[in-house]
Amino acid sequence: MELILKQDVENVGFKDDVVSVKNGYGRNFLIPQGYAVLATSSAKKVLAENLKQRAFKEAKIVEDATKIADAVKGMELKITSKVGSGDKLFGSVNNADVAEAIAKLGTEIDKKYIKVAGGSVKRLGKYNATVRLHRAVVTEITFDVVAE
Repeated sequence: MELILKQDVENVGFKDDVVSVKNGYGRNFLIPQGYAVLATSSAKKVLAENLKQRAFKEAKIVEDATKIADAVKGMELKITSKVGSGDKLFGSVNNADVAEAIAKLGTEIDKKYIKVAGGSVKRLGKYNATVRLHRAVVTEITFDVVAE
């Protein structure tokens, strides 16, 4: 089944992509939730016209995202947390904590754009996170989890 996505859907595609999915997934989930519409010939023509008009705006958005990515890439992030026996943390460090640490250094990034490897960190050390600011702009950052 061919569909046009109305918004980003994880592991399927990005907004305005024409994707091919299994019939049941499209018919029972994507279309009823409002995430996609059927990719008919007329819908594809409308999509092509919209994409043509949006190309200039998209270039500016990518440029802004690249500036933010460059600013974030050079940051030295240190996240402090309470530590129990050994190097085990009380609780965990996740994408919200990384977003908060970035905000303290002067750049605002929404936590939904940050993905910590493994979902959350439960021990002291150096870790990586992926920041996806735009479908074309993805950067890796490293952060240290240190004892409070």
